[in-house]
Amino acid sequence: MIETAIQTNFPQLATMPDLTKEIASISSIVHLEKGTVFLKEGSYVKVIPLLVQGLAKVYKEDENGHEVLLYYIKPGESCITSVTLMNRNKASNVKAIIEEDAKVVVIPTDKAIKIAQKYPKWNEFIYELFSHKFLELINVIKVLTFSNKDTRLMEYLKKAVAIKGNNSVQATHQQIADDLGSSREVISRLLKKLEHEGLVRLQQGSIKLL
Repeated sequence: MIETAIQTNFPQLATMPDLTKEIASISSIVHLEKGTVFLKEGSYVKVIPLLVQGLAKVYKEDENGHEVLLYYIKPGESCITSVTLMNRNKASNVKAIIEEDAKVVVIPTDKAIKIAQKYPKWNEFIYELFSHKFLELINVIKVLTFSNKDTRLMEYLKKAVAIKGNNSVQATHQQIADDLGSSREVISRLLKKLEHEGLVRLQQGSIKLL
């Protein structure tokens, strides 16, 4: 089951059958419900997750105590923060939470370290993932630093639509506010403004991009 999940979702790792088999022999597969926190801020990394189904989000708390969305973890990806910290014995400074019910292959960190030492293909996968997420973080910093609130909200909606593969974002105004480190009142006002401009259509529990 784990081998099949890796072959389906992690084609780069699947090019090495020995690597796939070894991951399957040392890992387990778990089902995590929406809302599950699988990496807490201040905790130490115990496992490396490979997401094979569902969706996760990674947050960072700002100086005002608001959580800001940094990036998503999609099927075929891992939590780059977990990988970065696994052999440094440092606590996490971000939080990762399941956004949609997920299926995850979890590798104990001590075993993941040995895999990294043994298989160059694993390191290639991690480097490419790190590069991709680094670009996402640069974009987040650019939007947070140089964009007004309208632009931040539109960028958030566009990204959510692209990630989930449809033109509607299934989220409440409060959930969006939490992701953007804002308040529900501000987000509701901005969404009304965007609707008036013909950019979105507000529906019960969702926002449709036009």
